[in-house]
Amino acid sequence: TEPSNSTSQSGDVVTTIEPTVQRFLEHELETIQVDWSPSLTGGIIMDPKTGAIISLAALPTFDPGGKQTDVEHLANPLVERVYEMGSIVKPLTMSAGLDAKVVTPTTTYDDRGTLIFGDQEIGNYDRQARDVVSMQEVLNQSLNTGAVYVMQQLGSERFAKYFQDFGLLGEKTGVDLPNESGGLADNLKSKRAIEYATASFGQGIANTPLTMTTALSALANGGTLVRPFVTKKIIYETKLAEETKTTIRRQVISPNAASTTTAMLVKVVDQALLGGKERLTRYRVAAKTGTAQIRQPGGGYYSDRYLHSFFGYFPASNPRFSIFLYAVEPQGAEYASATLTKPFFNLTKFLLNYYQIPPDR
Repeated sequence: TEPSNSTSQSGDVVTTIEPTVQRFLEHELETIQVDWSPSLTGGIIMDPKTGAIISLAALPTFDPGGKQTDVEHLANPLVERVYEMGSIVKPLTMSAGLDAKVVTPTTTYDDRGTLIFGDQEIGNYDRQARDVVSMQEVLNQSLNTGAVYVMQQLGSERFAKYFQDFGLLGEKTGVDLPNESGGLADNLKSKRAIEYATASFGQGIANTPLTMTTALSALANGGTLVRPFVTKKIIYETKLAEETKTTIRRQVISPNAASTTTAMLVKVVDQALLGGKERLTRYRVAAKTGTAQIRQPGGGYYSDRYLHSFFGYFPASNPRFSIFLYAVEPQGAEYASATLTKPFFNLTKFLLNYYQIPPDR
């Protein structure tokens, strides 16, 4: 880095990015592009305890040596663009309910398939009733009505406070990358009950992929919100070095609530995700998919355009890595389980092997 004023010093920046992991992530994103033709796809791999970003990438990308035709590709969508994330938000809603002790994994509710708020109706992805189901099944089957039930047990005010503490109401993460955007969450300043209901399952509030990654990583690190970073250290020409220290922004939920949510997400992988086919025999993996409708410019949502997301962390008993993947408007598959499960587990197995992480079961 060059000195910008008389008190600055020149030096070398050492990043947290691991080149081999970066190449592997980019390869998986390229595969998603080939298989599903999304307009954009991206991924983040982070140490959930420290906030160190091991890898981040988005496609299509810019070619430094070529002619750039689309100025959009010069932006970093992982920190500059916001999206409504959908069901990937449900574990945060559940963890808030667990933290406040208004639900447990075995708490049940009567699922009618749809709910009426004034003149509007919201429902499960298939609008089917399941009758009496547990909170575990809310995550297993990704039930919108169940997320709303948890929000209602919390009350709208307390629910909004948890989402604020997770950093989802417009707060920036403080990452050391340019042009970071805050989220859009004016809906949770509303008096309308439906706004809180839809936010509980990830609709109506929008955040950057990095904001979601840090919020969900609180489930992996004992309930804390960390500041993500890519600058590992700066070695000045004087040979003095300045290392980036982990910054814990705040404690959001209790360690117990985080570990209970983690155990529930391990069951999602072991039992529900593609019928449990991806369960790893020697490692516990906690994960959740998200399939969100994309908002139309004039209001309402497209019926045939989706954002797919996938978040997970492992080994669940002592998480070393959080992975966030997303694809905008993939073609040929409605649900994220079809498009992003394989890339996520390819990355998981690669990281377990590359870092020689011991099994946790």
